[in-house]
Amino acid sequence: MDLNSGSTSPVLTDNTRLGIHSGLLPYSHSGSAFSPLFLTIPRKRPGLLDDVKSSLLDTMISSSPTHNKLLKDANNETAQSDADLAYRNWMCKYPSALASFEQIAKSANGKRIALFLDYDGTLSPIVDNPDNAFMSNAMRVAVRNVAKYFPTAIISGRSRDKVYEFVGLTELYYAGSHGMDIMGPVSPSHGDSTNCIKSVDKNGKEVNLFQPASKFLPLIDEVHKSLLEITKDIVGAKVENNKFCVSVHYRNVDQKSWSIVGDAVLELLKGYPRLRLTHGRMVLEVRPVLDWHKGKAVEFLLKSLGLTNCDDVLPIYVGDDRTDEDAFKVLREGNRGYGILVSPMPKESNAFYSLRDPSEVMEFLNALVMWKKKSVV
Repeated sequence: MDLNSGSTSPVLTDNTRLGIHSGLLPYSHSGSAFSPLFLTIPRKRPGLLDDVKSSLLDTMISSSPTHNKLLKDANNETAQSDADLAYRNWMCKYPSALASFEQIAKSANGKRIALFLDYDGTLSPIVDNPDNAFMSNAMRVAVRNVAKYFPTAIISGRSRDKVYEFVGLTELYYAGSHGMDIMGPVSPSHGDSTNCIKSVDKNGKEVNLFQPASKFLPLIDEVHKSLLEITKDIVGAKVENNKFCVSVHYRNVDQKSWSIVGDAVLELLKGYPRLRLTHGRMVLEVRPVLDWHKGKAVEFLLKSLGLTNCDDVLPIYVGDDRTDEDAFKVLREGNRGYGILVSPMPKESNAFYSLRDPSEVMEFLNALVMWKKKSVV
């Protein structure tokens, strides 16, 4: 398979009338979890584009944590009680990784843990300005400590350079742009040497750079410039170039203008059949049409580390966003390890366990370190 192919429009995997992949819809309440939003834009059938725009706006609203009905009424004691009850019931299906730590540790006995972490909302809090998503010093210490005992990688939608700037730890492996830009260990067993180039990290250690979407760079730069121009008059909109994808943040946009943001992105993408639209937490993301995602990045890194097809390996992935579901799914389907969803509210997921917020993530990382120290004594 040529990962760089993408000269045709995306192929839908369902038969919906609107031409929208099921991932465009909010999290299912029936128990199944959806893949990230995957949208094709009708070019010939009049009237369908309005339906697509309407569906996108519905998704933007429903997937916004700050507009969740129970959270909007958080000052209402009854509503807050209902929210707490809903969360406790939800945790029966996705138990706390802290409360279940003994069970996780039992599964890890005699195995090598490989740890994968999202950044925004996992290691750092979600903030209004994405440029200010700094991790705390205490979290940095926790991540550094856990990386002493387990191979650890951060897989983010941000550019790899941006994530490294935030984290600043040379002990880790970094994958940016949803895994389309990976700095990993040198391994002779890479299945796709075409997209691998030798480089050196901040310590001068030889590493591999894996960039399966490299031929899309000019296209991404072009779309980034266009999105800057068409959103410049939308108050609160922020466009971020993450190298192999472009993010359009609408967290600080008045909800009345969200449709303007969505319409602008959709109209632009009509002219770019090699790009697709995905949706994260309060952000629209333009990515290459490429069979690559965070789950593929996990598989690539495990292979690079020599940890595939091994019965003594336990991968753990911690993330909070819709885009992390691909990684959760890879671990669940292969019965390889555990996905841990970071969320303060109920939502369907492919994860096994849950944590409420970054403070609980830090507590979990510290618990891993303490467990490992005791096990080697």
